[in-house]
Amino acid sequence: MQKLGKPGTASWMLEDSPATCTAKNCHPNLKMFLAALSYAYFAKTLSGSYMKSTITQLERRFDIPSYLIGVIDGSFEIGNLLVIAFVSYFGAKLHRPKIIAIGCILMSLGTFLIAMPHFITGRYKIETTIRASENSTSQLSPCPVSSLESSRAGDRPSSLPSAGCIQTIAIIGPVFGFLLGSLCAKIYVDVGYVDMETITLTPEDARWVGAWWLGYLVAGTVTLLSAVPFWFLPKSLPIPVDKHDSICTPEQTRFIKDPDSPTLDHKIRPEEPTNLHVMANEFVPTLKILLGNPVYILYLGVTIIQFNSLIGMVTYKPKYIEQHYGQSASKANFLMGMINIPAVALGMFSGGVAMKKYKLGVMGAAKFAFGTSLLGFFLSFLFLAMGCENMKVAGITVSYTGVEDLSYQEQSLFSDCNSGCLCSPKEWDPVCGENGITYISPCLAGCTSSSGSGRNMVFDNCRCVSVTNVQPGNITASLGQCSLGHSCDRVFPYFLALSVLSSFIISLGGTPGLMLLVRCIKPELKSLALGIHTLATRTLAGIPAPIYFGAIIDTTCLKWAYSTCGGEGACRIYNTSSYRIVYLGLTLGLRAVSFFLCIWGFALLKRHIKREEKEALSNQNGELESLRKEENSSMHCEQFILSPDCNPERETRL
Repeated sequence: MQKLGKPGTASWMLEDSPATCTAKNCHPNLKMFLAALSYAYFAKTLSGSYMKSTITQLERRFDIPSYLIGVIDGSFEIGNLLVIAFVSYFGAKLHRPKIIAIGCILMSLGTFLIAMPHFITGRYKIETTIRASENSTSQLSPCPVSSLESSRAGDRPSSLPSAGCIQTIAIIGPVFGFLLGSLCAKIYVDVGYVDMETITLTPEDARWVGAWWLGYLVAGTVTLLSAVPFWFLPKSLPIPVDKHDSICTPEQTRFIKDPDSPTLDHKIRPEEPTNLHVMANEFVPTLKILLGNPVYILYLGVTIIQFNSLIGMVTYKPKYIEQHYGQSASKANFLMGMINIPAVALGMFSGGVAMKKYKLGVMGAAKFAFGTSLLGFFLSFLFLAMGCENMKVAGITVSYTGVEDLSYQEQSLFSDCNSGCLCSPKEWDPVCGENGITYISPCLAGCTSSSGSGRNMVFDNCRCVSVTNVQPGNITASLGQCSLGHSCDRVFPYFLALSVLSSFIISLGGTPGLMLLVRCIKPELKSLALGIHTLATRTLAGIPAPIYFGAIIDTTCLKWAYSTCGGEGACRIYNTSSYRIVYLGLTLGLRAVSFFLCIWGFALLKRHIKREEKEALSNQNGELESLRKEENSSMHCEQFILSPDCNPERETRL
């Protein structure tokens, strides 16, 4: 639903080539249209990218797994199933600016609707076993003394300007979208309603939820404003008919008029009346012609597969940075907005410059796009070597003695050191021991007392922490998870550098790839071709990719939270090695499949080019033959008129 206005606008920009509009002859309405369309693209991409930045926030707030978040993210595209093909076809013949305005209004309403659950549900309840203390001197016992039998039963539920111009603006939108996500992720979800001094969580905590709803209100307002200028734009652009006929395609002819043309006799091309019945009857035959183009069909197949890889990767990349490298959601979104997205924008721009400088044809553009994608593909294999070790969590990734031992069983969370405590294995309230090991809760760490309040709370006499090689005495544990260590911190900058490089190289082929689509389609079919392409990629990639990527990521979860209804909630900790393999493996595997289709596509493209060259040559020969006949006819006429044997009077009498 949010992309309603895109197909018609894309076709408009591609049909009205920038070469036909210079600074001197560009009509003011066209400038206004470009400005309004750029802002609309900015608003659209801002909303879409902000949705990606709130993935983990929504998981934690509503205790849902990744695959369900994928369903929510994919549903953002469901409106395309209903309208995009028809809008791309009929929108090219109706009042496009107003259709775009309606799309912007619908998109803003949908964005506001996403924020509504925050206002109609209760406040966020933090999953914790820690009772709030009145002052910093209160002594709380995280480990209630009980018998061994009762502690084993402690599993009861817890209380929980041209087409390049437009594409550039479209890239700037995600930058601000992820930066907005970074800002909102720093703000606590119930800010203004709770006393922040009583909140024991930090943004790095797996239970932290930022003000995800705030960004949707901002994005919805920005999108609503983008609809305003389109209501004041005319249906068609005024251009003199004599100029129009020399620079415009037949399809453009129907949309351009000039009532005040200074041309001879003030020629005005009358606007054809809209006949929806005729347009509807022409839709199916036009669609059959388009889908009968084998190059277009194969292009669709390649882009659908590559978009599955791209969308799945981008959707869960902030989460991958959080889980794998121990970064906060705010920092992950900031890095996506300030490093990755600008690299993509620069790559697309550079690809367009290279295509123009070297005057690449259809085959040249195809080879360029394929080569850059293949190079980025091989570079991406290096990500598999840039891994971090699993976080040391007692009873899950290591034993209580510090030995590495992956376990998915709740029984492994108990040990002799916490056997005298009534601990629940279902809660996630991590503390970091002096030994560098994270314990799921102060109770399971065997701590018997606490001091301080809020984020400064410290737990004392933690028996499970003293099991490992720690100096004797009062063994303490602090709130929160332990850091991943210096080795992971050293790897992270290399990950960012490779991410920027690979994103830049892959996006170099973005503009040539789009031009390949445009040049292989007849002018009268471009609008529909772009609409079907958008429909196919967003419904066959934008909807399913986040779902099955999320489902596969869920299989690597080691510790689930429990929702208030008793079912599985959000994942608290993943097996990072398995996460890395399935996430990167699926991304690379899909791209590998697309390369096999590309090889087939090159063969079809060569045939297509040869066939067009033959048709162009035959048409050229026909035109030359026609010119020769006309020339011979005119010469014969001249000879007849100038013949000395010709008597004008006799010819007149005849």
